Amino acid sequence: MTHITIGIDISKALLDVATYPEDEFKQFSNDPKGHKALAKWLDTREVKLIIFEATGVYHRGLERFLGQGGFPFAKINPYQARCFAEATGKLAKTDKVDSLMLARFGELLEPPLSAGKSQTLEELGELVCARRTLVKDRTAARNRQHNLKTGLLKRQTTRRLRQIEADIAAIDTECLVLIKGDETLVHRYDILISIPGIGQTTAIIMLAEMPELGTMDKRQTAALAGLAPISRQSGTWKGKSFIRGGRANLRQALYMPAMVAIRCNDELKARHNKFIVSGKPFKVAITAIMRKLIITANALLRDNRKWAKITA
Repeated sequence: MTHITIGIDISKALLDVATYPEDEFKQFSNDPKGHKALAKWLDTREVKLIIFEATGVYHRGLERFLGQGGFPFAKINPYQARCFAEATGKLAKTDKVDSLMLARFGELLEPPLSAGKSQTLEELGELVCARRTLVKDRTAARNRQHNLKTGLLKRQTTRRLRQIEADIAAIDTECLVLIKGDETLVHRYDILISIPGIGQTTAIIMLAEMPELGTMDKRQTAALAGLAPISRQSGTWKGKSFIRGGRANLRQALYMPAMVAIRCNDELKARHNKFIVSGKPFKVAITAIMRKLIITANALLRDNRKWAKITA
């Protein structure tokens, strides 16, 4: 029997499924009933890989189901899929075309398998996402408050800010309850907060946004976080390197820890100063510190040890 790669285009209501090299198409509902029907159909085939795009909240149920069922799957960035489609001349965009394109992507490029998330990690991810939304709401409310002249609106905004702060605090508490109820997660959390600059909030975000930490090499870690410099060079021309892609939410969460680290971590302070003295812009220097933080976190989790200051 031929081993096949399966591409799934995910929408709120439907899963459009295509196989490669057979070019077979199926459609299932994107709900528990549809997931069970999909699994029954998959069991009749020799599946090498199932591939789909990260689609906000719509892919999460399928991802959880595939992980719990032990199916080999890869979740990819939609930007990667779109670039592949354009490179292969597939400019039309329909659910059927997209699912077949994904199947071909998986067959030709063989992306690494994604790790299935536990129920605890799923819940932690939802809490972190909700917290991020509340932080944005808080910033918007504070900005509005500065420009308000009407007393009623000022009082309403003040009440809203108090409620947002209370909601954020409740989420932080619930995140810690979840982590402390999972022996593996609490151990990983303790390792992360041992790193100077990494506090409670950042550690929680790292656990939720990058569960692969501890399983990769340093290049993979930097690339997945979107902190690996991308070089631009052709012949004698050399352009400026830049960062792009990766997990933007994680990258944003590492900015303030990097700022703290260059004050309280002698090694990173020296590294940062070296960049500045050599004429590098502050943004380049702080990005290098963010990259060092995530690489350090990956190494410590891989080696199952807490951070310790290097002594001469």
